[in-house]
Amino acid sequence: MKITHTEIYKYSIPMVPFTIATGTMHYAQNIFIRIHTNEGLTGVGECSAFPMITGETQSTCFEMAKDFALLWKNKDALNIASRMNELHAFTAYNNTAKSAFDMALHDINAQHAQLPLYKFLGGTIKKQLLTDVTVGINEPMQMAAAANNFVEQGVSILKIKLGKNVQHDIDAVTLITESVGNSIKLRVDANQGWSYDEAVYVLTALKDFNIEFCEQPMRRHNDHLLPQLKTISPVKIMADESAFDHYDAIRLIEADACDYVNIKFAKSGGILEAKEINAVCEKHTIKCMMGGMLESRVALTAFAHFATAFDNICFYDMDTCMLGHKIDPVIGGVSYNNFYVELPDAIGIGADVDETFLNKPEKVIV
Repeated sequence: MKITHTEIYKYSIPMVPFTIATGTMHYAQNIFIRIHTNEGLTGVGECSAFPMITGETQSTCFEMAKDFALLWKNKDALNIASRMNELHAFTAYNNTAKSAFDMALHDINAQHAQLPLYKFLGGTIKKQLLTDVTVGINEPMQMAAAANNFVEQGVSILKIKLGKNVQHDIDAVTLITESVGNSIKLRVDANQGWSYDEAVYVLTALKDFNIEFCEQPMRRHNDHLLPQLKTISPVKIMADESAFDHYDAIRLIEADACDYVNIKFAKSGGILEAKEINAVCEKHTIKCMMGGMLESRVALTAFAHFATAFDNICFYDMDTCMLGHKIDPVIGGVSYNNFYVELPDAIGIGADVDETFLNKPEKVIV
């Protein structure tokens, strides 16, 4: 099965401003692609550029996507490993852009096998994927009000963005707990915002709260301090920005630097490498979370397939479309049912984008 051409779109989705420790996003700066084949199968892929984490922007992803599409023209769409190795040989890093192409090939291969993606990946039954919902950084009182509003809507797991200021962070968690009560499970995410001393201070101060784990307390360059922090912290540590690939996972696990790992396709370069990360973690009894950047329901559906296929993935941070996306141009795909993410009954990924929406953004066909 040969790849004939690829459609590439600058797939921007306006958002209510969303703030984390490393910056504020005003729109989801995504790329959407369709890879076409000579046998009539078309695979969809999406990536979400988050420059503060991966160093890629929508513009760099768009340019790399043109090169990737040309590289794959007339190549075998069913050989995912060979195609991805070509991208890795062509350019180092650029994992966000690569992830859209990996996703589209997996969609084609699952369709060719007449299977939903999760079954193509080895899953057998659909799982209930209960997502957390994220409270972005704001004034502590406003964060508490937002948290309370989510809980009133039925949310049972809150993810709280921290990392701007230690006293602000402690105040925010305190006020949120006072607002929603101790029965609501909390997760906190500093997005690399703390120094080592700040991480020790905040996590120690939060020891009596119902916190499941803290994501990425320090900058990646402080990974050598994670084992010591893990020993001291009363809150379990999840590696996110420190874990891009399975080599990172091995390094962190061998150093006893984390309790959990967050898998994101935009970091790993797609499903192939995400499988390797999960396999390393599962071998060492390190549970994983399925996370994302600011993708639409196209990529979110692929995330749900992946999380469904692997039992070691037992935490779900899949609220990207709830983070203030002002429009939803996706046809098919996952739906939310009382904050459970539910997969469609379709082969492949089972999602696409409305052609009316795709008439507007910048587009190229290679």
